[in-house]
Amino acid sequence: MPRPVSRRAVLGLAAGLAPGLALAACGPGSPAPKAGSPGGDGSGTGSRTVRHARGESTVPARAARVVALDTDALDSVVTLGLAPVGATTVSAGAPFPSYLPAARLAGTKAVGVIGQPSLEAIAALRPDLILSNQVRDDRRYDELSKIAPTVFSKTTGPTWKENVRLHAEALGRQTEAQAADATYRAKLRDLVTALGGPAAAAATRVEMARFLAGAPTRLYLDDTFVGSLFKDLGLGRPANQGKPGFSIEISPEQVDQADADVIFYSVYGDAAKSAVGRITEGALWKNLDAVRNGRVFEVRDDLWMLGIGYTGAGLILDDIRAGLTKAGSGASPAAPTG
Repeated sequence: MPRPVSRRAVLGLAAGLAPGLALAACGPGSPAPKAGSPGGDGSGTGSRTVRHARGESTVPARAARVVALDTDALDSVVTLGLAPVGATTVSAGAPFPSYLPAARLAGTKAVGVIGQPSLEAIAALRPDLILSNQVRDDRRYDELSKIAPTVFSKTTGPTWKENVRLHAEALGRQTEAQAADATYRAKLRDLVTALGGPAAAAATRVEMARFLAGAPTRLYLDDTFVGSLFKDLGLGRPANQGKPGFSIEISPEQVDQADADVIFYSVYGDAAKSAVGRITEGALWKNLDAVRNGRVFEVRDDLWMLGIGYTGAGLILDDIRAGLTKAGSGASPAAPTG
């Protein structure tokens, strides 16, 4: 956990860095000229005001030195064509999500754990924009705003498309966001066609299960990022899962609640400390429709759980397509490979 920092220390550090908090013309490590100065924002149009969950912030016309404090903001920054100067990770020492292009993140510095960022580390990067949300960092908003213009969404997950629009406005990259949305919608249409049309998609009950080390197994509901993708595709959902909410938790004795036509699943943490072995080796699991028909597919946890944005969504749609178009040829391993 990063060392606590006093408000006085943050204000002093931010004041000392103030001349460099505006837009940089190049990538990480480049000097940051003042917003509004020639070439300072790439357009010379200075700054503008963005309304967000915590009020209004004056941001550079086209930000360049961006710090992302949650995975959805990180996906947005990368998707919209930037290399962030800083970002949080899911745990101390953890890498950034592996589904994102490594080259784009080569110069990105870790600034602490999600929900526990280091204010000193952020300020040292001289950002011209900080992106996060109220769920993670609401109590730190004032301190963050003293370092650089800070823009918050209310939450993350099912509101991801709305959040990308906010991020794009803050970054001055609305055109890039519109292009990403158009690509996503085209991929949706192509996938529904590959499934045999809307009626066939709706007739297929799909679920996402997650085995967690040291915690109950989760079945994800509609008010989640993954749930929103299933909804955008018009896929059918098991009756106990196609409803508002985040997830339902099941024990190995409640595996019948995981019945579906197709099951996608991931494992978080040490598989040996989760219920995956006990569940997938049990009779209840083997009697599920998806298991009996060979339509169970293991997916990458860091993508399906952290890929909250257009880059992540596109890759998840690829996984869904691979699974749903392989009728009867899926795998149901007793123990996952990763």
